[in-house]
Amino acid sequence: MMPRKPAYDRDTLIAQARDIFWRHGWAGTSLKDLERELKLKPGSFYAAFGSKDALYALAMERYAQDGVANMMALAQDLGPLEALKAQPRLVVEASVLPTKACMLSKTYAELQARGHELASQARIHMIAMKTCFADLFQRAQKAGEIGSEHDPERLAARYQSDLLGLRLSAERDDVNAAEIAADIAADLDRL
Repeated sequence: MMPRKPAYDRDTLIAQARDIFWRHGWAGTSLKDLERELKLKPGSFYAAFGSKDALYALAMERYAQDGVANMMALAQDLGPLEALKAQPRLVVEASVLPTKACMLSKTYAELQARGHELASQARIHMIAMKTCFADLFQRAQKAGEIGSEHDPERLAARYQSDLLGLRLSAERDDVNAAEIAADIAADLDRL
């Protein structure tokens, strides 16, 4: 007898879970919330993902992979420096995201104090994103778009910090995040 094919698409469920976790965080999302939103019975949920933490890890991985892929596609289209300059504006203008704040930094902030393994995974994904930024700064440097005296790793760390702050500021109604995004881009022109 052949095993039954699940009545769900695993990748679609991971993407849906990413958005739920991104919006509500780890503690703010219960197993019941996930079962209801993903339309899975408890047995199906455990068969598909094993645990809430396992699904969270998959959702975070998807978030991180998409972030790097989107940045690299932008660099392919615009060139490395123009992609770095465009990203802050795109973050602020994105209207279909569950929240503008970064899922990885939210996870790290929420779970680091608990010593939770997911905080360590979030940190690893943030390092991968910073490495992506450093690669783009290095490519812009090789193209003569930024000065050779700059350290691409240091530029990437600062840029990531600026983006994380911008993403949080974009959630606030008392901050003009579009102006901050423009300032970040203008600062890159001065390198």
